[in-house]
Amino acid sequence: MDISEVTIPNLLHSAAILTIILAFFGYFVTFISARMLARRRDKLRLVNKRLNEFYGPLYVASQAGHIAYRSLLKKQGKAQCHPIRDEDLKEWILWMTTIFAPLNDIREKIIIQKAYLIVEEEMPACLLEFVTHVVGYKAVIAKWAEGDFSERRSTIGWPPEFDHYVRHSYAALKAEQTRLLHNSVWRLYHRIFHRRRKGIRPGKPKA
Repeated sequence: MDISEVTIPNLLHSAAILTIILAFFGYFVTFISARMLARRRDKLRLVNKRLNEFYGPLYVASQAGHIAYRSLLKKQGKAQCHPIRDEDLKEWILWMTTIFAPLNDIREKIIIQKAYLIVEEEMPACLLEFVTHVVGYKAVIAKWAEGDFSERRSTIGWPPEFDHYVRHSYAALKAEQTRLLHNSVWRLYHRIFHRRRKGIRPGKPKA
């Protein structure tokens, strides 16, 4: 009996099975990779939104407030602005109404309108305390407008954890954004996807 008559059909059969297995394996790998990339894309989108609409503006406004506050202290030659002396009251009112209060309003608006972007599941206490601090100053400023300067500060103090929370959260999200953007698989996906959106096939030289 010719051996080829027995082995060739078997080899063809084995090759067909191997082809099916490899095709299934390729599909499985593609499916898993697509799911991982989709999750990474969604996560990056959320990180970007949190940075662009909440923690980024909050961080910038906070830094601007710190710079302005240090500038005022340097101008007055003081280590801290409180207690507010009578001779400093006019300048304090000017800086409070034109610089500090507007920056506080920006941060208050961000916290209230974009609270759904907060990383934590529950509202951090320092953010609530900051909002109440700002509300307290609004009452004081309203009295100043009526000529009543008996109160010079908000009755609700500045939350000491607020600055640390803003800096830490912003830095953590920036680090997460960098990690997601510099992932090799993500860079490959973005390059291919970006080329397809522009109608450029991979490997096709630009004109």
